[in-house]
Amino acid sequence: MRAAIPLVVAAAALGGCAATVPRPSLTDLTAQVERTERAFARTMRDRDFAGFTAFLSDEAVFLPAAGALRGKPAVAAAWRRYFDTPAAPFSWEPDRVQVLGSGTLAISMGPVRDPGGKLVGRFSSIWRLEAPGVWRIVFDHGCDVCTACAP
Repeated sequence: MRAAIPLVVAAAALGGCAATVPRPSLTDLTAQVERTERAFARTMRDRDFAGFTAFLSDEAVFLPAAGALRGKPAVAAAWRRYFDTPAAPFSWEPDRVQVLGSGTLAISMGPVRDPGGKLVGRFSSIWRLEAPGVWRIVFDHGCDVCTACAP
């Protein structure tokens, strides 16, 4: 029995170390989501379809005007055409990012521009933290430039 006491104390001490890992601050999480959105947008610029699909959650839902695209395969199939040309047909970047207090969901929003840089729309993307430090897009919606989409 006495020989087991040091093992129990050691196990408790190690368990305590694992529990003290600090959670990232909302500022850090917001920066993570902004970097993730920018990396996601870079896949379009770099014509990297495989990279694009890596950012999609298996449950992703994209909301084009024609109706919802549900699931990673459906989103990837619909977006494939945007990667088939030598030049990107549009670009985007975040100008607003917010993260829930729980640190598990975030929204990013920003302008969409044509190849010449003209503002043609705005997007909103919902990101979910699916693994430590791994944000994946679960919802996406874009709209043409109009009063309803103005920042």
